[in-house]
Amino acid sequence: MSDLTKFTIAEAREKLKGGEFTASELTEAYLTAIDAANASFNAYVEVTHDHAREMAKASDEKLVKGEAGALEGIPLGIKDLYATRGVHTQACSHVLDRFLPHYESTVTANLWADGAVMLGKLNMDEFAMGSSNETSYYGPVLNPWKSRGSNAELVPGGSSGGSAASVAAHLCAGATATDTGGSIRQPAAFTGTVGIKPTYGRCSRWGIVAFASSLDQAGPIARDVRDAAIMLKSMASVDDRDTTSVDVPVPDYEAAIGKSVKGMKIGIPKEYRVDGMPEEIDALWKKGAEWFRDAGAELVDISLPHTKYALPAYYIVAPAEASSNLARYDGVRYGLRQEGSDIIDMYEKTRAAGFGAEVKRRVMIGTYVLSAGYYDAYYLRAQKVRTLIKRDFEQAFAAGVDAILTPATPSAAFGIADQAMAADPVKMYLNDVFTVTVNMAGLPGIAVPAGLDGQGLPLGLQLIGRPFDEETLFQTAHVIEQAAGRFEPDRWW
Repeated sequence: MSDLTKFTIAEAREKLKGGEFTASELTEAYLTAIDAANASFNAYVEVTHDHAREMAKASDEKLVKGEAGALEGIPLGIKDLYATRGVHTQACSHVLDRFLPHYESTVTANLWADGAVMLGKLNMDEFAMGSSNETSYYGPVLNPWKSRGSNAELVPGGSSGGSAASVAAHLCAGATATDTGGSIRQPAAFTGTVGIKPTYGRCSRWGIVAFASSLDQAGPIARDVRDAAIMLKSMASVDDRDTTSVDVPVPDYEAAIGKSVKGMKIGIPKEYRVDGMPEEIDALWKKGAEWFRDAGAELVDISLPHTKYALPAYYIVAPAEASSNLARYDGVRYGLRQEGSDIIDMYEKTRAAGFGAEVKRRVMIGTYVLSAGYYDAYYLRAQKVRTLIKRDFEQAFAAGVDAILTPATPSAAFGIADQAMAADPVKMYLNDVFTVTVNMAGLPGIAVPAGLDGQGLPLGLQLIGRPFDEETLFQTAHVIEQAAGRFEPDRWW
């Protein structure tokens, strides 16, 4: 690994401005690392060598002129869900075969405007449907972490597995990701990285392939809390092209890092102590609470009584919206087309060949719960539950709680092709048990590395905040980071 790839975004930013190395040299270091290691991880599905070099050259010219943007010359990986003009954008699905958009997503356009360099497109679960990055048309991503004394291949989490793995393995300085039910926070926890899912409406969804439109939100995965703050500042914006984008000022998130949490109230929800929770997850949660107490915060026991309904309600709402959103992939205008005897036959053959098993499963579930006779019993009831979940959080924050501390995942990373997970999709869905409530309520949540399990694998804690109060999440997340330290995998690649 080149020494240049070891720097965080914050460190690289200062060294670039100080002239210690150029953006071209930094980009070349990352491209070399990707070319050497991507075969081991399958994190990138497309590496944009020439494009990256051109962008880095333009950054060098701006740096010399003193016109550097907030991310000038910083090499990033982009999840394959984001439209990138003229560059592979397939949501890692066969149904979007050879699709090259003629437009740029708002979030990536914001990053390029701030000087960031695109290294390529990152692997992910197909249409962001998965918790392990095993549903991708391009095959699974491998986690850079391995259990102590074992060579077994582990999942990086999903759906943003390529983003998390590439950040953990230093194949990019930071990465874009998306979170519909935990797809930023769960892979961050599995890879010892930091991932924040901002408030719904904080980042534009325009140009991001839709999974479940009322739940999807863009966010970054980075090596530490400061880097996540730097990235989110550039990613967030109001956008007239996304009617769910909210026109609220984007603060300087980085300025919140290091501020005292003395006097803050940190909520501990009793409902997150789920049946069968591993002892080491519970112990880590208690340790996190002690870190806040030591930092001067007050711990408050709270109740979020409708938490137990969140997962089943989520797996009604999300597939229903997916069923609607994915109806557009029919082989007529773009992507894969399988010829048929008539247009209906063509639709059916294209979708049968283009969608993977998990996407088909969720589309079928979604179509069922939206169908006549079942809409009221399932979809409408799930939306009512969603309102109750949101109200639980509102009442907790109204009572003076500043942030809520929970585990990020129910376990550390599990094995690729885990038989128990493969045999029972519900076991896979249970990986989202601590994260889906945040999406259902539209709140911001951040996952921070907090320790290692008995096998030496990273475990994360989650902080949940008030709407559009990501500043407090960065402030409190830094407390965990300072107490726990940073974690990196032993290099085996």
